[in-house]
Amino acid sequence: MRADLEQEYVEYVTARLPLLRRIACQLTGDPHRGDDLVQTAVTRLYVNWRRAREAQNLDAYVRTVLVRVFLDEKRRLWSRVRLTDTPPEPTATPIGDAVEDRELLHAALAQVPPRQRAVLVLRFLHDRPVDEVAATLGCTAGTVKSQTSQGLARLRRLLGAADYVITGEGR
Repeated sequence: MRADLEQEYVEYVTARLPLLRRIACQLTGDPHRGDDLVQTAVTRLYVNWRRAREAQNLDAYVRTVLVRVFLDEKRRLWSRVRLTDTPPEPTATPIGDAVEDRELLHAALAQVPPRQRAVLVLRFLHDRPVDEVAATLGCTAGTVKSQTSQGLARLRRLLGAADYVITGEGR
C-alpha cells in the first residue's frame, strides 16, 4: 500500500478504535473477544482499504465488516467453547442502579442468538436506523424488524420483566 493511503488508514482506524471496541464488546460480551473481533475487522479493512475508502459511508462500511466478522465467528463451533478457571457465579441480582442494570443486560444479551444480538446492539445501543442495520446485515428491513421483536421478547423473558425498557442512553 502507498504511504499516503497507509497514513489515511492509520488515522481513520485510530480515530474509530474506541467505537469499534465498544461495539465489539457489546456484541461478544467479553472485552478480550471484542479486541480479537476488532483486530480481525481492521485487518480486513486494511486489505480492502482502497475500495473501502471510496464507500459512500465509511463508518457504516466498517460497522458492516465488524458485524459480519462477529457473525462468521459465531458460525464456527470453536467459538462456543468457553474456558474459565472458575465456574461462573449465578446472577440473581435484582434490577437496581445503573451498573447492576448494565451487567444484567449484558448477561441477558449474551444469551440472545447472534443475529438478534447484532440487531439489538446496533439499533438500541448505537441508535442506528432500521435501513442501515438491514444494509449492515445484508437483509431486508422487515427481517431487522422481526429480529428486533424476537430479540426484545427473548430479553424480556431472560430479564423476567415484560415491561423492561431498553434504551441506548448512557450505554
